[in-house]
Amino acid sequence: MSQQRIGVWLVGAHGGIATTVAVGLAALKRELVDEAGLVSALDRFRGLDLVPWSSLVLGGHEIRETTAAAEAAVLHSKSRVFGDDLLDVVEEELALLDAEVRPGTLTNVGKTIAKFGGPKVQALADEAPVATIARLRKDIEAFQSSLGLTHVVVVNVSSTEPPLATPAGEKPLQERTWAELSAALAQSTAASCPVPASTLYAIAAIEAGADYVNFTPSVGSDLPALDELARAKQVLHVGRDGKTGETLMKAVLAPMFAARNLNVMSWVGHNIFGNMDGKVLDDPINKANKVRSKDHLLTEILGYKPTTLVTIEYIEDMADWKTAWDHIHFKGFLDTKMTLQFTWQGCDSLLAAPLVLDLVRFTERARRAGECGVPKQLSSFFKSPMGADVPPEFGKQYDLLEKWAEAALPQGKSQK
Repeated sequence: MSQQRIGVWLVGAHGGIATTVAVGLAALKRELVDEAGLVSALDRFRGLDLVPWSSLVLGGHEIRETTAAAEAAVLHSKSRVFGDDLLDVVEEELALLDAEVRPGTLTNVGKTIAKFGGPKVQALADEAPVATIARLRKDIEAFQSSLGLTHVVVVNVSSTEPPLATPAGEKPLQERTWAELSAALAQSTAASCPVPASTLYAIAAIEAGADYVNFTPSVGSDLPALDELARAKQVLHVGRDGKTGETLMKAVLAPMFAARNLNVMSWVGHNIFGNMDGKVLDDPINKANKVRSKDHLLTEILGYKPTTLVTIEYIEDMADWKTAWDHIHFKGFLDTKMTLQFTWQGCDSLLAAPLVLDLVRFTERARRAGECGVPKQLSSFFKSPMGADVPPEFGKQYDLLEKWAEAALPQGKSQK
């Protein structure tokens, strides 16, 4: 593509994932690192004319008052995830992100997340939902116009919100049209807002003409009303909950058990980590959304429900390093009971950040191809992918991406 500049607007702009995106992108632009961990850098996708790293510009919304350099220093000191000299080299790029960060919203984020909000967002606590949407939209539009960006992709990498219950007597969000939801928002206050913050960000993004990627388990745009809005605005929206570790393993291993007709009796997974997301998930209310996102996959793949247990525990000294221990008890020939166990340990932000960059590149490319609504070819990136008839198995989901890429390649080129 020509050297058009594309905006990447990060919701949770100073969180661990967003900070790692900023450091990683700066390093990629300077060719200080290779492209390990980036799906879009695989040879089979090189012919797609994906947006180059040099064309991506960062901004975002944040509820805390800090800087990218300060958060990167915390990641470095506690998790040792960046090289000793890298942060000094990318300091200028991190400052450019800071200059484009605006206050987010605390609407329906739950008490655990709200307590991290700085004075600027706390001052907006009583802002009506329609005013919040208008403000967030204006921020995205100003980012695009002031920097001369061709397009903006909004990516939600904020902390997991608690589930939002439907008040008695009201129509569930999953059954509302955009007209109905829009009317409800117009009549609500901050205290009575029918949707969480992630959905307000999604509405603002879509109304601004930006694509929206939900890398969290939060609702975001995963509502029929927002799909209706996205199609009307001719933009893409996709999610939810990035698939980076234990659930990725489940999506790969469970099809093996199904294909070999090995009956999984129980699958138990224990997760520990100590970053900001872990601190938020230490609240049982917020944790409920994450556990649900991690636990539904097995039944979909196996065709029956084994006994399952998913635990997520906050252990502060683990910092950004997430460890998962899984115990799989299964039955084979002659009713013989056997086990498979595995340990997955990875740096949470470094597993997620390259996928965020991949999603931006693939989403922007799909937009250039004239797509709108939910791009099912990106299902392999998510634990709970949106869209109808999406296969749960990782291999089949990845096939969708490869087939899309093959069809999108210029005639006569091969990705193999």
